[in-house]
This record gives sequence, structure tokens and C-alpha cells, in this order.
Amino acid sequence: MERGLRTDTPEPHGAFASFIRFVILGGGVGLASSAAVVLLATFLPFALANALIAVVSTVLATELHARFTFASGRRRGGRGLLRCGLRHHLKSAGTAAAAYGVTTLAMLVLYACESAPSLAVEQIVYLSASALAGIGRFLTLRLYVFATARSRPAPVTHDLHRSRPHRELLTIAS
Repeated sequence: MERGLRTDTPEPHGAFASFIRFVILGGGVGLASSAAVVLLATFLPFALANALIAVVSTVLATELHARFTFASGRRRGGRGLLRCGLRHHLKSAGTAAAAYGVTTLAMLVLYACESAPSLAVEQIVYLSASALAGIGRFLTLRLYVFATARSRPAPVTHDLHRSRPHRELLTIAS
């Protein structure tokens, strides 16, 4: 568990509400990032501008998701701009990289199947892959990265010493 993070804060208003917040906050960061890349690319090579914006937007989205989407990223002291720990940021970056991989793979498969797809087909494939990757990212962030002690499922254990074997139960019942 991350040192200094609260683990007893329940997620406000359930999974559906947190998914809506995830879409709004993540989409907002995505729209702002696309505008920022265009602006920054006037001063820097596009690849460098894109890489810088990708890092900044991932950190920003992680902070927003920790604070508002999953309400789990509050440090007890509350000092500093970044309230998530390095582990949260690295795990979130991993989910963003996986989502990038899903969308890239989808487009590569499209181009392998059809050398010159129409713009509409490209958008359908890309947006479908993005939606699928986004749902996977939400679930991973919710269940793994920002899971609190209350929201983590309890491990299933079977205590052999406390439960009676099936045969013994049958003889007791007879």
C-alpha cells in the first residue's frame, strides 16, 4: 500500500458515477491535450511535442482520476501539487501505454486487411478500439490502481480445518 494514502474512503456514488467522471475527465484531458500538441508543435518538432504532452496529460489525468473519479488519491498531509504517489503514476502510465498498444494494433490490423480504408472506416476502427481500451483502463484503474481497502474484493479462502468433509456431514445428518 502506498504510504500516506487514505484507504478507507469509499468511492462516492458507485461504479456508474465514477465511470461517467472517468469519461468526462479523461475526455477533457484528451481534448486539451490535442489542442496543446498543436500549439506546442509550432515551437518544437511534432514527435517531441507529442511526447511531452503525453507525459503531462497522463500525470494530469492520473491526478484527476485519483481525486475525483475514484476519490482515493488524497494524502493525509495534503502538501504539494501531486497528491498521488509514484506507484499510482507508474501504474496509470502502464494502463495508458496498454491503451495506446490496443489502438495501434487495431489500426495495424486494419491496414493489413485493407491498404486504403476510407476515413469513416478508420474512425470507426480507431474509436471502437479506443472505447474498448478505455473500458479496460477504467476497470484496471478502479479495481487495481486506485482500489481502496473497502473496494478490493476479499480473497476467497477455504479453511480445511474448520469445515467438515462432505462425507462427515452426511453421517451427521443421518
